[in-house]
Amino acid sequence: MSLRIVRALAVAIAGLVLAQPAFAHEQVGVGGGLVSGLLHPLTGLDHLIAMVAVGIWGAQLGAPAIWVLPITFPLVMAVGGVLGVLRIPLPMPEIVIALSALVLGAAVAMRLRLPFAAAAAVVAVFAIFHGHAHGAELPNSANPLAYGVGFIVATGLLHLCGITIGTLTRWPAGERLIQGLGAVIALLGGYFLAQSLGAVA
Repeated sequence: MSLRIVRALAVAIAGLVLAQPAFAHEQVGVGGGLVSGLLHPLTGLDHLIAMVAVGIWGAQLGAPAIWVLPITFPLVMAVGGVLGVLRIPLPMPEIVIALSALVLGAAVAMRLRLPFAAAAAVVAVFAIFHGHAHGAELPNSANPLAYGVGFIVATGLLHLCGITIGTLTRWPAGERLIQGLGAVIALLGGYFLAQSLGAVA
């Protein structure tokens, strides 16, 4: 049963990623801003895998990290979003976003058990950069507040997806599966990092 859930989630995530061109048009007004915000975190694979990894890592760390990490990320991401809307630059945003997928995926793969405060700090730093990217890419026609609510809600749902996957740690086979998924996320993060550095096309 647990493997079927993971397969269904993987198919759903792949479907969202492959459907990216359909989301490309700009949305107008409050409703459009909300829709744009909800869809935006789902249209970039680097964002998507990092947000799912936060939920998985929180589940691996257990209470209180299982809930605090996925709450910390959207709250701090909102601050980064405001910086992005205001066009306040951050250093090397694409590199840090790619690095977030690499680091968070590696944390899951290695079952890295940092002290709770350190784990929250790692997540918060990456959240600022993810939020900044969302804010900087706000469509001109979209309502900024509605857009912000949308991308925060979508991020929370991706974290919840990660937490759901992370519950498989209760079974030995599930733990190995999750560590393998973490390795895949880290490898993708490494690819995005190399891409950001111009090392690959």
